[in-house]
Amino acid sequence: MNGRAVGSNPAEIFSVFLKLGLTSFGGPVAHLGYFRSEFVERRKWLSEESYADLVALCQFLPGPASSQVGIAIGLLRGGYPGALAAWAAFTLPSALALVLFAYGLAVFENHFGGGWLHGLKVAAVAVVALAILGMARTLTPDRLRVTFAIAAMAVALMLPSAWGQIAGIVLGGCVGWFCIEGKPSADQAVLPLPISRGAGVAMLVAFAVLLAGLPLAAAATDSLSLKLFDIFYRVGSLVFGGGHVVLPLLKAEVVPAFVSSDNFLAGYGAAQAVPGPLFTFAAYLGAVMGGWTIAAVCLVGIFLPSFLLVIGVLPFWDALRRKPAAQAVLAGVNAAVVGLLLAAFYDPVWTAGITNSYDYALGLGAFVLLFVWKAPPWLVVVLCGAAGQWLSHW
Repeated sequence: MNGRAVGSNPAEIFSVFLKLGLTSFGGPVAHLGYFRSEFVERRKWLSEESYADLVALCQFLPGPASSQVGIAIGLLRGGYPGALAAWAAFTLPSALALVLFAYGLAVFENHFGGGWLHGLKVAAVAVVALAILGMARTLTPDRLRVTFAIAAMAVALMLPSAWGQIAGIVLGGCVGWFCIEGKPSADQAVLPLPISRGAGVAMLVAFAVLLAGLPLAAAATDSLSLKLFDIFYRVGSLVFGGGHVVLPLLKAEVVPAFVSSDNFLAGYGAAQAVPGPLFTFAAYLGAVMGGWTIAAVCLVGIFLPSFLLVIGVLPFWDALRRKPAAQAVLAGVNAAVVGLLLAAFYDPVWTAGITNSYDYALGLGAFVLLFVWKAPPWLVVVLCGAAGQWLSHW
């Protein structure tokens, strides 16, 4: 860093983000709205232009955009300790809630049966359907990108592994490079984040070394922690398009090798009912696989790429955002992301959640609540769980 961007101490940053971590329901788009209200309008930590540019950067990068914006704001106000404080405070409430849910899963199932669990799977159908609809409107606005999204879906269904997901993302970037006209940003705002280019390069090198080296290290040892850290780090490095896209990538890596499909979808449904970032789903999966310690390993693994990429790209962002080729590649990747999410919507979300006409009716009702009535996702999850329990007695 060229000096330290002093403005707030880490304790103040932690308290502000903890409030957001406890109250920010509604997914990444809603989170960005909460951040704008808190940091642009109320606290004046950022100008409107700087905040918009920060959001654009984090949407360009793989990973959870809202968490990355929070990391960058913490970095601006308190340096590296501020970035860590912002991430921890925003992430821990939902991570702890999902770990507790993982521990209580067997207890609830023994006492109440599996009806509520199936209700959570039906809720996941409605939530993912709404995410696909919103993303398709924005990310596949023309015939070329619609066609490629369908092609990426076919690739993911025919190659149901992590390699199928990676192939779709890489092909999307290539299609964008050659076939889509990129539109560079016309915004002239400059982010006030004093990161040196040397620090940025060091972070990007660390990101690449871990991405290439972790699979080799995991293969050379029998360590479950290292193997899972590799998996979650790789997923965190490849998720473009928002938190919901973590579903197909994680499903390809951990189902059924480490987690059953039922437990996977139950946790994904529960993740809709807690505030904060959807990526804390990783903590739930870690707790199911090995308790608190593994939950921490998975959580750090999936978020570490965001730290390295945000800090690494910031010094170069002003030049990068003005290159049409970079925007074209991103447009192609985003179209592929819609296809990957469509594949996950079919398997495992639809195939596990919709098994009879009652499930179909419940899923349709949940979608209407979300799409037409704009009901909060946590409420829809709770209602679907209760309805699933009630229907199980029929």
